Amino acid sequence: MLEKKLELKHTQLRNRLVMGSMHTGLEEGWHNRKRLSAFYEARAKGGTGLIITGGYSPNIRGKLTPIASSFNSYYDVVKHRAYTDAAHKHDAKICLQLLHAGRYAYHPFNVAPSAIKAPINPYKPKNMSVGMIKSTIKDFARSAKLAEQAGYDGVEVMGSEGYLINEFMANHTNKRSDEYGGNLQNRMRLAVEIVRAVRKQVSDRFLIIFRLSVMDLVPNGSTPEEVTEQALALEAAGVDILNTGIGWHEARVPTIASMVPPGAFKEASKRLKDVVSIPVIAVNRINTPDIANGILEDENADLISMARPLLADPEFFNKYKNGSSDQINICIGCNQGCLDHVFKGKRATCLVNPQAGFELDYPLALTTNAKKVLVVGAGPAGLAASYYLAKKGHTVTLIDKNSHAGGQFNLAMQIPGKEDFKKTLAFYLSEIKRLNVALELDTSFEESMVTQYDDIVFATGVTPRLSPIKCSDEKQVFAYDQVIRGEVELGERIAILGAGGIGFDMVAFLTETSDQSIDSFKSQWGIECEPACEKDPRKLYMLKRSAGRFGSDLGKTTGWIHRQVAKHHGVEQIAGCEYVAFSNEGLLVRVNGEEQLLDVDTVIACIGQVSNDRLFDKEALPDNHHVIGGAKLASAIDAKRAIYEALQVARKI
Repeated sequence: MLEKKLELKHTQLRNRLVMGSMHTGLEEGWHNRKRLSAFYEARAKGGTGLIITGGYSPNIRGKLTPIASSFNSYYDVVKHRAYTDAAHKHDAKICLQLLHAGRYAYHPFNVAPSAIKAPINPYKPKNMSVGMIKSTIKDFARSAKLAEQAGYDGVEVMGSEGYLINEFMANHTNKRSDEYGGNLQNRMRLAVEIVRAVRKQVSDRFLIIFRLSVMDLVPNGSTPEEVTEQALALEAAGVDILNTGIGWHEARVPTIASMVPPGAFKEASKRLKDVVSIPVIAVNRINTPDIANGILEDENADLISMARPLLADPEFFNKYKNGSSDQINICIGCNQGCLDHVFKGKRATCLVNPQAGFELDYPLALTTNAKKVLVVGAGPAGLAASYYLAKKGHTVTLIDKNSHAGGQFNLAMQIPGKEDFKKTLAFYLSEIKRLNVALELDTSFEESMVTQYDDIVFATGVTPRLSPIKCSDEKQVFAYDQVIRGEVELGERIAILGAGGIGFDMVAFLTETSDQSIDSFKSQWGIECEPACEKDPRKLYMLKRSAGRFGSDLGKTTGWIHRQVAKHHGVEQIAGCEYVAFSNEGLLVRVNGEEQLLDVDTVIACIGQVSNDRLFDKEALPDNHHVIGGAKLASAIDAKRAIYEALQVARKI
């Protein structure tokens, strides 16, 4: 189904795969023009049918930040021709997204239908006058006309995620009493007039996509019945394709993070498809061909939007079409390299593909000096290093002392919400086999191996940091890996030491359900229903030595979810703890100088990791020996850094 062409009014899409809009951090300025062109070209060359750019504002007030990108001048036309040429060079269509940030604009000149400050923005917006609204409509139309001159095949009008147009649509933010507020016809007037104005300024062949918020997931958002009316009105106004929007940025419901079940929002696009005659795009947590084809075959949508999955693998479509779906590097929905980077003002990339967004910076050219390379350790860093080294043309041997490969992947994929790490491990195992990497398990490194290889890469990973708590009554503090592997018996009253990523993963491991169903997920988070509140059989404590907020170092776009899960399950959190002793009586801690005895029967240490570096001397490595991942530095190690360092060492050898 993905490979099926889509006939539109005056044009055709070569397949059903859409690269959804995502900001990369390359949109601003002229200096990144070649990088962004290379980024789009890689996805077009990879077979994507339609590319939608990151959001560009039609005017100054609508810019996301003072330095954010806009599209409203002939300078922009010249600049963007490089992007449209890159897509058209490989027969892909490309549309410019027009996004007015409204009250989400992170500057003091932001505007909105009503002067109501967003909870995620310190700047209160100015109430838009009717004159300002009319001017904004003209700005959208002018930008669309310029986009056609720049070679774009269409525009996507951003009408969801809580941005300006969405703010007019919903009672949540629209408190106006004029012709742009009040009843539904008035609240959707801005959207309809923008579409009509754009259609008048562009040719019949030029596509108008409208991203409509189907589920606002905020109080007083649009009802399903209102969404139906909005969709029909937009179709009548001249929209060619409707894209599905899920959730405002301020909504306290996960919509794209890894804990969202794949295809969780497919019925949202079905709501649109049931009432309009134009094509509809399905979105959010669709990361495999099977999920995509299932949605298309069930007639829940006509097109499939994948944004981050095309960061993970720009060749997604070609691999699928060629019958090599097992070679697709699957997006795991972690947000670590993409959204978390962008919200920190950094360039977007991808945990499983550090070349994403860095196509020109981190090329991996075939070697002219093939070497024999030994990689020690088959965890994330070692598997990735073997993959990249073999792609370069080196002869690679990968050894691991264990009877199975994967290292920390084998722990991560046991955490509810991180099941997709299974796909990452499967990808690497498939690829190193295809690339003829010699994988030797149950094999320990020996000094005699040094003379057999031109280069050696140590990727021996980490081991859990052990707790120094004094134990008695035959009690012991368990390491997190013992718990995840099921090697120890747990009690009913558990203390988790540590409030970083490992600590919150342990909360999920002890309380959440693996491979959660869509219905269960929606019930838990109260998506169009009352949230479920089931009592947990276990009592959990989460303790940390430092004062302050729990999970302060978690990802910007997912940390709030982990904290909410802990709250949902009634986890009691105590900061500023000094751990004293553990016995049959419980765990003795000292908080603010006063001792407390916690009634717990199990203590789990999630207090970090130490490098597994016994095999080498970091300070005296020869030039042809390399250390990467947790073996190099255990502090704050994660798969993102491990795979990035694997790429860099492969480029070096």
